[in-house]
Amino acid sequence: MNQRKKIITIVGARPQIIKSSAISRAVQNVFSEELEELIVHTGQHYDENMSKVFFEEMNIPTPHFNLQVGSGSHGQQTAKMLEGLEKIFLDEKPDGVIVYGDTNSTIAGALAAAKIYIPVIHIEAGLRSFNKAMPEELNRISCDHMSTLLFTPTETGLTNLSNEGFDLSHKPKATIDAPNVYHCGDIMYDNSLHFAKVADQFSSIMETEQLKANEFVLMTVHRDTNTDIAENLEAIFSAVDHISEKHKLTFVLPLHPRTKHKMEAQLSPELFKKVMESEWIKIIEPVGFMDIIVLEKNARMVVTDSGGLQKESFFFEKPCVILRDQTEWTEIVENGNAILTGANRDEILAAFDTLFNKSDYTYPTFYGDGKAAEFICQKIIDEIA
Repeated sequence: MNQRKKIITIVGARPQIIKSSAISRAVQNVFSEELEELIVHTGQHYDENMSKVFFEEMNIPTPHFNLQVGSGSHGQQTAKMLEGLEKIFLDEKPDGVIVYGDTNSTIAGALAAAKIYIPVIHIEAGLRSFNKAMPEELNRISCDHMSTLLFTPTETGLTNLSNEGFDLSHKPKATIDAPNVYHCGDIMYDNSLHFAKVADQFSSIMETEQLKANEFVLMTVHRDTNTDIAENLEAIFSAVDHISEKHKLTFVLPLHPRTKHKMEAQLSPELFKKVMESEWIKIIEPVGFMDIIVLEKNARMVVTDSGGLQKESFFFEKPCVILRDQTEWTEIVENGNAILTGANRDEILAAFDTLFNKSDYTYPTFYGDGKAAEFICQKIIDEIA
């Protein structure tokens, strides 16, 4: 029997660990004789929810290494990661390194691997906001151009890569100079299908918060372009206050302590008081992944500035108001499932009414068949020399 190929997976925050769980399940359940996976957590984000219970509930392997780089500037974080990752790569000699998305952990993993001739496997390749003021955009573009295997979740991602000069023909063995690009579907769709089946076993959020299905809106806000600019935060919450009163509709807002402090500091005293005392705005503690899945499944609509929730709203067939000016998930906007508003009060009001009153929604299979992780693993086995 051929020796198993060793892959190292790089994660830096809870969303990436959740994404990586799809690959880990595929390795465990289907490819255990062909692939060995080691997981490195850079420690880019400290997350108190990253408990042993989190890994056990989700059946995710705990990381084999944790670099514990912590917070810092982009340069500080990336430099610490590069040093730590290079040492692990030299010691472990993997056949390939998997990176996800667009974080500092992603760019550090790609750069450290590529410079010592280890193939980079980029999952969520090809996504573009076309706004290079976003650090994430620089990370994802750079990572794509250092990768040997690129897996894009959407046809749009494939088009973006073609437009940047990638050859979309497939070679028997991929290299950094002749990479292979695949439209494979979205591993978070794999995850959403998987965890939607089990989430109710682990979550009592509906009962705890006394919520009824399709009678509330799930809202999240965390991006600094919204929380750190007073007029933007004021516009968002002024709109939400108006919508919730008009429709007599509860907005459920899991709120990070940082955002709560920002609300108190940035909102006008009148609006802050109104929001905090509103019978229609339900501010709750931050919730875990299983809870957020249950809230998404049961919400009437979603209002968010989170990239993940935008897409998951589509998975669970919920309309979405996107509190951003751009999105990487352009398909859901073009198909009429979501509307971009930025932090503009009038646009938020108009978008909410449009989506609330619309009934002719469609949900094409933009994000694959729920088997993206298995497809990716097979290509790693076949095409990484």
